[in-house]
Amino acid sequence: MKILAFDPGYEKLGYALFVKKSNPEYITSGLIKTIRTKTEGERLLDIYIAVTQIILREQPDQVAIEKLFFSKNVRTALGVSQVIGIILLLAAQNNLKVLELTPKQIKETITGYGAADKKALQKMLWLQIGRQIVVADDDESDAIACGLAACLRNSLLMP
Repeated sequence: MKILAFDPGYEKLGYALFVKKSNPEYITSGLIKTIRTKTEGERLLDIYIAVTQIILREQPDQVAIEKLFFSKNVRTALGVSQVIGIILLLAAQNNLKVLELTPKQIKETITGYGAADKKALQKMLWLQIGRQIVVADDDESDAIACGLAACLRNSLLMP
């Protein structure tokens, strides 16, 4: 099973790909950035095109998304919600299962503690993946965490 995970963001969208066999195997990850000088519609179109290309290239079986849990900034929350909508639309168009995970569920699954800090999460990520991965940004790292959590949670759900 291939799992494509996302940490949705309007300016930066992290993604990670895992293959779930007997153990989760990290394949790749990256960051989709939008250009601030473009209009809102153009930026959303850029995200739509980039995510479409990743789905077509990688052919995942499932999409995992870090759920928007809470945001103090309404403008940020609206942009992230629009990006989540794009990902859900593309998942539906491509008949992909969707798993939405809150930040607490991701941390709990990986570290055993839902209020773990970034440092603890990072350490457990590398221990469970079995190697250190150089990432461009926290959004990419969060997508990797979401993907690993999805793999681990799928293991619990599968016989």
